[in-house]
Amino acid sequence: MRIAAIVALCTVVSTTATTAGKVPLSGFVSTAFGNKIAASTQSSDNEQNIISCASSSSVDDGVETFTTNSNNLQRRKFLSSASAAFSSALISPLLPAPSLADDSDVTAAPPSSSPPIIVIPSGDVKKLFNEGRALEAQGNILAAQRLYSKVTKIAPTFIYGWSSLGNTLVAQGQLPAADESYTKAVSLCRDNNRNYESSGGKNARRCDDLYLLLLNRGSVRLNNQMQREALEDLSLADSLRGRPDAVVLQNLARAQEINGYYSSSDRSYNTAISMTANEVNPFWLRASMVKYQLKDEGGAMDLLRRVENRFPEAPEVRAAYATILWGKGGEDNEESARKKFLQIPDRQRKKYGDGEFLEGVVAWPPRMKEGVLSLAKAVGDVQ
Repeated sequence: MRIAAIVALCTVVSTTATTAGKVPLSGFVSTAFGNKIAASTQSSDNEQNIISCASSSSVDDGVETFTTNSNNLQRRKFLSSASAAFSSALISPLLPAPSLADDSDVTAAPPSSSPPIIVIPSGDVKKLFNEGRALEAQGNILAAQRLYSKVTKIAPTFIYGWSSLGNTLVAQGQLPAADESYTKAVSLCRDNNRNYESSGGKNARRCDDLYLLLLNRGSVRLNNQMQREALEDLSLADSLRGRPDAVVLQNLARAQEINGYYSSSDRSYNTAISMTANEVNPFWLRASMVKYQLKDEGGAMDLLRRVENRFPEAPEVRAAYATILWGKGGEDNEESARKKFLQIPDRQRKKYGDGEFLEGVVAWPPRMKEGVLSLAKAVGDVQ
């Protein structure tokens, strides 16, 4: 029996509302500039957060995974998110859901005083869970959440009831509650596997998705001011994965960056970029800023030119490009930096002269913050 996992490798790209060929997804986005989840796809500056997803499929270790693209979002079954435009953590793979048994529940053999842990549901639990999946696939998140909540009450030891509930909570920006649901799923998965090992695999099925559960929880924690805990989750997810995984590495790199481990972050970003080199992704901007922090100005600019070519109108891209030009010094570079910076609409540009915005929303590395504040002062945005 195979566990099917729908994985959305999505990022939120800040672009104009008239961008063609993209599908906005209300209630499942972060703010245009930072780490916080917002409830709407429309920003106050007449920008729209657009979901942009990669597309691939694979079968690995008994887990069948699929990714959706922006023209097929209706196939998305699990909505875990924790990603922003250019500045926040990347979205993680979405939590897996099991194939559903046709007979009895597949459970681990727990201690006699504990109820059995359910990996594959059946009966009423299976029926409710399937209904929830169908509603979620249709985009009816609130209805799906109600059913998943009912599933966790009827079968509180069903691993994927909790993980799916967490997905719907993330979709609504309820990050603390989502963290609690993912934590329950992680705990059940670990307990199940301990029972599986101690029983020699008898009358039980192993939970093979611990790395995905940790990846989702870690991504949520990155967006919920739990940077240290996020790094722990994502480091373990990387270790459990057992081989380079672009999505794991993107999230891990962000966690390393935000915790100040810039050399480790640079290595993780480099590997993730090497695995996605055919298409420029928003996380490349973060990678370029890490390189700039490490004083690799050439590497930073090389990446940033490619990002700008892909996302030329994005305010954060323009601000970063201008900042690195400004840091080069010299009259010509400084003039070019001013022109680039002033291309950003006033209301958005002036945010880059606000230390709290730079620290708490976009969370730029120290050298980038210092540079853009100097530039903002030079153009008169900061007195």
